[in-house]
Amino acid sequence: MEPNYRVLLYYQYVTIENPEQFKEEHLAFCNSLGIKGRIIVSHEGINGTVSGTIDQTQAYMDGLHNDVRFKNLVFKQDLAYEHAFDKMHVRFKPELVNLKLEEDVNPLELTGTYLEPVAFYEAMKDENTVIIDARNDYEFDLGHFQGAIKPDIKTFRELPQWIKDNDELLEGKKILTYCTGGVRCEKFSGWLKAEGHDDVGQLHGGIVTYGYDETVQGELWDGACYVFDKRLSVPINRVNPVVVGKDILTLKPSERYLNCANPECNKQIIMSEDSEEKTLGSCCRECMIHPRNRYVLKHHISKETINQKLNELPESFL
Repeated sequence: MEPNYRVLLYYQYVTIENPEQFKEEHLAFCNSLGIKGRIIVSHEGINGTVSGTIDQTQAYMDGLHNDVRFKNLVFKQDLAYEHAFDKMHVRFKPELVNLKLEEDVNPLELTGTYLEPVAFYEAMKDENTVIIDARNDYEFDLGHFQGAIKPDIKTFRELPQWIKDNDELLEGKKILTYCTGGVRCEKFSGWLKAEGHDDVGQLHGGIVTYGYDETVQGELWDGACYVFDKRLSVPINRVNPVVVGKDILTLKPSERYLNCANPECNKQIIMSEDSEEKTLGSCCRECMIHPRNRYVLKHHISKETINQKLNELPESFL
């Protein structure tokens, strides 16, 4: 059976004069088409991922391209067998991505040099290059470029301070940075240049575009790419793929991501179905016994069974 759905990933930095009004109008447009997804609207532009049938997503792309502000918007497209989302959300935010800067950076005025996949591939092989992953830690853990630095941060807005604290790593180096679709690197690379780093390149179109490219075919990427929809991950390397994700319980290779069953934790964790059953879908013992543990409630698991599973776990599982 041929896939008859499509997932669109896109962003564009462009001035939107009345973003809150645009948000309402755009939500109505999306609902009229029947597409689902998550879209952020800001004074500085739009960023979203949506899913729908081939016809629905084509109508969505046509609708945006007919707006002069988005006539050159580039959509990354993946075929799918079903919706990648359950609902449709369009939200207003002050920024498309939050770097928590005292003085914001406008990517329309200052950003790093765009490098297409082949140029990025060649630049990564230069010994004088530093590759910085601009994503969250759980995204890196699932997959990343070979030799990339994983900043010791939990959120994107912590990245500037980490750079300041580790500036010696960048001294005299060519800096490359990348993210899923490119929207975070637009602002981050601009901030790097504002901080005095002259030689800054960003992967144009992000990891997803790199995986599509027919020349590099995702080479030099290890693992899978985390995406913010029900798929959770997509393959990138079509030449020599490897698995770098590790099951949180067994430490064996795995690329199965889920949220910790404790809703007050909700941490992104990698684990197999077997490990999920043993840990009640939890990242730690404390989350296993949480009264609102979703796995426990869904499967009607008794306190006796919970205690039994706790006793069966290795001591290393904290």
